[in-house]
Amino acid sequence: MSQILTIADLKDLARRRVPKMFFDYADSGAWTESTYRANEEDFGKIKFRQRVLVDMSNRSLESTMIGEKVAMPVALAPTGLTGMQHADGEMLAAQAAEEFGVPFTLSTMSICSIEDVASVTTKPFWFQLYVLRDKDFVLNLIDRAKAAKCSALVLTLDLQILGQRHKDVRNGLSAPPKMTLANIANIAMRPRWLMGIAGTKRRTFRNIVGHAKGVGDVSSLGSWTNEQFDPHLSWKDVAWIKERWGGKLILKGILDKEDALMAAKTGADAIIVSNHGGRQLDGASSSIMALEEIADAVGDTIEVHMDGGIRSGQDVLKALCLGAKGTYIGRPFLYGLGALGKEGVTKALEIIRKEMDITLALCGKRLVTDMGKDQLRR
Repeated sequence: MSQILTIADLKDLARRRVPKMFFDYADSGAWTESTYRANEEDFGKIKFRQRVLVDMSNRSLESTMIGEKVAMPVALAPTGLTGMQHADGEMLAAQAAEEFGVPFTLSTMSICSIEDVASVTTKPFWFQLYVLRDKDFVLNLIDRAKAAKCSALVLTLDLQILGQRHKDVRNGLSAPPKMTLANIANIAMRPRWLMGIAGTKRRTFRNIVGHAKGVGDVSSLGSWTNEQFDPHLSWKDVAWIKERWGGKLILKGILDKEDALMAAKTGADAIIVSNHGGRQLDGASSSIMALEEIADAVGDTIEVHMDGGIRSGQDVLKALCLGAKGTYIGRPFLYGLGALGKEGVTKALEIIRKEMDITLALCGKRLVTDMGKDQLRR
């Protein structure tokens, strides 16, 4: 653990420990992956102003996201198939986030169910919702999240049609994994992962199986999932979802200022500037390059968060400087989970916290909430 200093170190270890189809799922983008790469690379174009002879004592990274106190303005993003990076992955990641003091967001397409995560946590977590064709199932998901006392609903807006990720097609991605000769050989080389998965009953989409009509087992899951993403999703759907939910609502997948202004009119509590990790529209802007224009356009009418490409504490601070009130990490915590389980998720958060703290000081600030555009070299 002492030699793991960066998120890249966790990524290297996860690559060795997680079967290829599931590592590639976490580490891939759509088509040429140009937007996936831009999400990371565009952070490097943004430079800080270094300040000296400033009192750097009593620093604090504490902030709030949608009114909830957070140890630092970083939440764990909703990620599908998390429980295939490591056995019971969503449950372990939720526990690590709770102990650290940051929000955890459970995906609709999780391996562990809403109820599974609620059974091992003591504080409310957030739930991410896909709007599917089966509206009764969607309503049931919302009600289950309410019953689990989730404190926010994150509605994903940019997955009406599934972007193609070539790695997933070539690997024959599924949960449980398809037992092709290539996959069998690859899994056999990862005994730690295999023993963990063999020791849990959570190996499929437990938010869906047994809850959706006609999906009683794994054999019926694939065809149901492929037919369910709803191309008819529109702004009018936000209203009935908001009414049914009745709690704090976050809209995820905004990448254009016109959409941001429309989102602000819905009465939602926050938007997430996001391109789905570069997994949907290849060739779209990176999230960080879209952030400032969107934050400036909406002003104080709605809280702005940002997701996509964050690989360090410095990236978090750059997003805050450009107008984000909070940020999300997906791949960094997945790398930690795949590498070391719950301990790896904690390690990823510790790496980001340390990088934030040191950078904050060297920029001449004591409070993370004081970071703004004047800390950047323009």
